[in-house]
Amino acid sequence: MASVSVYNMEGKEVGTMELSDAVFGVEINEHLVHMAVVQHLANKRQGTQKAKTRSEVSGGGRKPWKQKGTGHARQGSTRAPQWKGGGVVFAPVPRDYSFKMNKKEKRAALKSALTSKVQDSNLIVVDELKFDEIKTKNFVSVMNNLQVKKGLVVIAENDVNVVLSARNVAEVDTTMANMINVYDIMKAKKLVLTKDAVAKIEEVYA
Repeated sequence: MASVSVYNMEGKEVGTMELSDAVFGVEINEHLVHMAVVQHLANKRQGTQKAKTRSEVSGGGRKPWKQKGTGHARQGSTRAPQWKGGGVVFAPVPRDYSFKMNKKEKRAALKSALTSKVQDSNLIVVDELKFDEIKTKNFVSVMNNLQVKKGLVVIAENDVNVVLSARNVAEVDTTMANMINVYDIMKAKKLVLTKDAVAKIEEVYA
């Protein structure tokens, strides 16, 4: 089992914690991690782009000139792609870019992402994150104490004071343990977990 230091909100080490090898110590599968990131980005695409083909642009029903004898190249319509105002060749149409990964692949990718953060020493465990009021300055102070400039903060349950205090902090996002995904983990330079969040992640994914 990997052992990591546990810090308080002042950034001081207050103990250590054993992480489950079933979640934080697996063999990293880079292919599945890449696949999970691509899936996340593909599923976010709207796919609403549209351009008209020659069959959809208006006009062009009449042959512009006779087939032979004019000296011009033969033309059947003024809405062919080579004409100004003509249709687009292979025009993009609305489509769904999303694709699915099976449950085992998703879990393996998530475990690989978490393991990579542990191996790279980019995972920080804090004993708790508690604020008496919604104040960005307090959250920034905690991040500075933990030396986190760009990261993802994972809490066990929805805590309004924590989430709203972090909302205006650039480069730092918050999420709950049951909503973590590979893309957010890999995008974050540092992954900050509360002890309760670690326990919940191990409970769900072990």
